[in-house]
Amino acid sequence: MNYAVENEKIRNYYKKDFSKLNELVQRIRTTLATGEKLKIDDLVLEDIIEFKGKEQLFYITLFQEFTKRIRFGSRRDTLEETLNRVIEKLRENQKFKEFEVSNVDKTRILIEWVSEKELVDIKKIHTDKNFDKERFEPGINGIEIRKDNTSYVWMPTDAPVLNEMSLAPVFAHLADRMGLAKNKNLKLLEKAKLVKNLENVETYIIKSKAFITYKTEIIPLYRGNVLYKDFDYNTVIDMFKKSNDWLIEHMKENGQFMYYYNPTLDNNIDHEHPTRKESNLYYNDLRHCGGVVSLLRAYELTGDKKYLEPIKKGIDWSISMTKFHKDEKGREAAFVYANSKGKLGGVGLPLIMLMRYRMNTNDPTYDRYIEAYSRHLLSRMTEDGEFLGYYIHPSFNNGEPLLTMNEEERKKTFSFYYPGEALMGLGMVANRYNKNKELTQEIIKKTKKAMRWIIDERPKVYGEMFTALPSDAWLMQAIEEWADCKGFLEKNDIDFVFNDAKTMMEKMYKKDDSPYIDFEGGMYYNYGDHYYPDGARCEGLIAAYYLAKKLENYELADKILYSAKKAAKCQFQLWINKFNNYPHQNPKKSCNSIKFKSTRQWVRVDSVQHVACFFIRLYWAENKLIGTNIKKQI
Repeated sequence: MNYAVENEKIRNYYKKDFSKLNELVQRIRTTLATGEKLKIDDLVLEDIIEFKGKEQLFYITLFQEFTKRIRFGSRRDTLEETLNRVIEKLRENQKFKEFEVSNVDKTRILIEWVSEKELVDIKKIHTDKNFDKERFEPGINGIEIRKDNTSYVWMPTDAPVLNEMSLAPVFAHLADRMGLAKNKNLKLLEKAKLVKNLENVETYIIKSKAFITYKTEIIPLYRGNVLYKDFDYNTVIDMFKKSNDWLIEHMKENGQFMYYYNPTLDNNIDHEHPTRKESNLYYNDLRHCGGVVSLLRAYELTGDKKYLEPIKKGIDWSISMTKFHKDEKGREAAFVYANSKGKLGGVGLPLIMLMRYRMNTNDPTYDRYIEAYSRHLLSRMTEDGEFLGYYIHPSFNNGEPLLTMNEEERKKTFSFYYPGEALMGLGMVANRYNKNKELTQEIIKKTKKAMRWIIDERPKVYGEMFTALPSDAWLMQAIEEWADCKGFLEKNDIDFVFNDAKTMMEKMYKKDDSPYIDFEGGMYYNYGDHYYPDGARCEGLIAAYYLAKKLENYELADKILYSAKKAAKCQFQLWINKFNNYPHQNPKKSCNSIKFKSTRQWVRVDSVQHVACFFIRLYWAENKLIGTNIKKQI
């Protein structure tokens, strides 16, 4: 299939004039409020709705904050009959009276209809590898199962509305709708199996057209989301500023961020720690520092002092978790102790955070910590240059300091990210901290050995840990930082950055091979994967751009920048804004945050921070308004 041609047809559909459909939905709102019969004979809708008779399902869903959605679907001989049946059943719903349907600011209306369907074998439905007729793509496809003359349907918009991105939950939901899960204690996969193994049913993969109201407007949806026509820097900077303001808005008095938010349920239960109680939620100290770094980037751009108080509160939280000790030479060193652990990255990231604060403010308040963190990082390096991932780990040495670690312990605690974070923090000190020349010279000498080990030896020792899609964006950023230290980098270091960048660009969906219009710019491990709109990796990609510029490799820099813009446009789809937050329990709370994935509505501080930090460096690539606060040397 020629995806470029097919996708252009879809884009052209979204360029249509939807004013007549808007008029239809406003009439639906009126009839919902009054109970009168809907009349649409005078509306010309054929260009928008290809009505296919009583085999075509139409759904209307009502959304309102802090109210459980209600919806109904029907199919009748005419469009008017179909919609009147839906309106009638919605008004009969016991929860209907909770909706202020006549208030365009309160109740939002989603209209969705099946536009395509294909008969498939239920046992062959899958979610990856092949873009064939059995491929179920969350948010794009739905499933209709016909059993005993009754249809059970998962509509495409159910994925973003119910926060699902895989097939098992879809089958589990269908099992509930079909009444198959008689045993209420069945687990999700057991429910899914009941549907997967159904016999004597007709199963269809379906597609739909969907539109949501926003006040008096009608918004066309793709994968349950609004579409951005083109990449533009106005969107980049708007998302950057508003997402940082969102971080501040939901910051706690003790300097912690709202670490995790699930807008679908309006709670803070982390999907990775689902058993933690609200009174004892998990909090990650590294991601905390990333949030502060994002705020520092916002201050760097704007010079707006509104960012300084939350920045200092965030820094002081990390400082409050700091413990001091003596390095091998008896000098003061320090690490952040959180969740009963002292991580290498848990010192590297606070060091990055403090250095960026120092560079933006010239405030020496935290110099003691800058120097103590630096000494701690140097003390965690072996004779051959390997950084040890943990200083404290409750599973090893009875939770006491790990002054040395054997091979098994190193492999069990291996992290791709921690050494890069340490190298970047140390690079910032070496390049931009003039206060302690002896310390900076020691950093340069020892870190050169660490760079050699991680570039030349790590692939040999930990080769099985590497994946097809590079993931060490922190190391890419660290090498770009060390490029400012004359004579430090070797060819292998530079090659590492450019080779990883080239692989990222190769493993990025292009216009000609993207089966869905929002895939372009997303990454994959293997072609056929659901795309990764990856802000974290893109921080490494944009670092490669800046490194190419520093080395005056302008042709490569231009190629990287082109791909970075494609990746950014793909990530626009992650922004939760006033148009696409319709399914959320508390839309005001989620607005301007950045979610995990295309239909995953979870928000975590790093899902915001990584995209925001990528965006600001992308913005600065072609917009010369680099923050006036930044100091090259301090």
